[in-house]
Amino acid sequence: MGSTSPAAREAARPATTGRRGAVVAALMLSMALAALDATIVSTAVPQIVGDLGGFSVFSWLFSGYLLAVTVTLPVYGKLSDTFGRKPVLIAGSVVFLLGSLLCAVAWNMGALIAFRVVQGLGGGALQGTVQTLAADLYPLKDRPKIQSKLSTVWAVSAVAGPGLGGVLAAYADWRWIFLINLPIGAVALWLIVRHLHEPEREAAPHARVDWAGALAVFACGGVLLTALVQGGVAWPWLSAPSLALFGTGLALVAVVVLVERRAAEPIIPGWVWRRRTIAAVNLALGALGLLMVAPSVFLPTYAQSVLGLAPVAAGFVLSVWTLSWPVSAALSQHVYRRIGFRNTAMLGIGTAALILFAFPFLPYPGQAWQPTLLMLLLGAALGLFQLPLIVGVQSTVGWAERGTTTASVLFCRQTGQTIGAAVFGAVANGVLAARLGGAGDLDSVTRALDSGTAPEATRRAIADAVHAVYLGAAGAAALAFLVLLFLAPRKFPVLKD
Repeated sequence: MGSTSPAAREAARPATTGRRGAVVAALMLSMALAALDATIVSTAVPQIVGDLGGFSVFSWLFSGYLLAVTVTLPVYGKLSDTFGRKPVLIAGSVVFLLGSLLCAVAWNMGALIAFRVVQGLGGGALQGTVQTLAADLYPLKDRPKIQSKLSTVWAVSAVAGPGLGGVLAAYADWRWIFLINLPIGAVALWLIVRHLHEPEREAAPHARVDWAGALAVFACGGVLLTALVQGGVAWPWLSAPSLALFGTGLALVAVVVLVERRAAEPIIPGWVWRRRTIAAVNLALGALGLLMVAPSVFLPTYAQSVLGLAPVAAGFVLSVWTLSWPVSAALSQHVYRRIGFRNTAMLGIGTAALILFAFPFLPYPGQAWQPTLLMLLLGAALGLFQLPLIVGVQSTVGWAERGTTTASVLFCRQTGQTIGAAVFGAVANGVLAARLGGAGDLDSVTRALDSGTAPEATRRAIADAVHAVYLGAAGAAALAFLVLLFLAPRKFPVLKD
């Protein structure tokens, strides 16, 4: 850290003031923007490709946004600790809305992908700063209320996003998917400007932005995540582009370490990993991001290909976990107040591991209610796991470190999802190749099923591939359990409000 201690900055910080209800409404709207944008584009891809072309690169509509959000999270977290939450949230909202407007007027696929990256640059500020402000606004005993509201917003947006995108693309124009962000974001921005008041703090005498570190983190994260996202998709894992990206990424890791060790106010300070509580939560939520890939990416394919469900019904099988997750998160306070943050999270992730492990033992082909019930239980277990860790880790640091801490947690979760998509995609394709004698990957086999040209053996091969992915997800859950058991302190060192 710099020459001014976190304790001194915390002591000098007046409480956030203003109309808290209006600020909470703004946070919920901002969270809705970030959550909707992660899902609303998916169902409009056929219309977008039909209008702009570029089918071979359309996956970058999602990858580009994800990369920009992930690699900017640590930067925005540090900036919010240095300059305050309000200016960072305002700047991020403006960038996000500018990106949305540009996406709506994109003239070809290349321009749309570039403008999606601009959106992601703002989306990183929305995700991290909203979570940090939620902890600033409420004392420890009341934080589950705001966190459960944000979880509900995320869940509703995740369910409504694909449907809303499909409706807008079918009955209006795909450009409205981005234009709809403008009025919602404008209201959120007005509420923040009007009602969020952070009294001026005495600036640290040597506080300065580590722009070299920010650039190094951005470059390193971008290169490595690109390698993970595109490896096995755009090119083989052992091809020259893949090896070049991983080699460049590892070299940039060394650059990040060198730059950050010399920086007075590093973007990723060393204490994030030296403190047991923060390090354990980072690793545990990284494992959460990894295991979430199994249901969110592979369950819809399983429901359509193995169970024979229509796309809408398959979406419902997945969406039920977004119903139980926020309810469980809201109720988790009654558990962690009795047995502590760590033990509550261990209870949740231990249960999740058992549920994920049970999935491969479902009968073939089975009934739709069976995976639906497992997903309902899984959402409840993960709500009991994630929220206590976020509330707990935010409560172990003061205001001057909360933005960085929150951003590190979200960064690890996002990175876990990226790694999970790459690893589990390779696992699924490997199982399919073994069962079908090397005939295609999951995408091509699923398309054959949709066209009615694949035999029953192919359905069984898809079931085996998804079962293998769920076993891997169960292993990730078990890893998170062990991290909390052996690395996290039995009792989190919570600071007094």
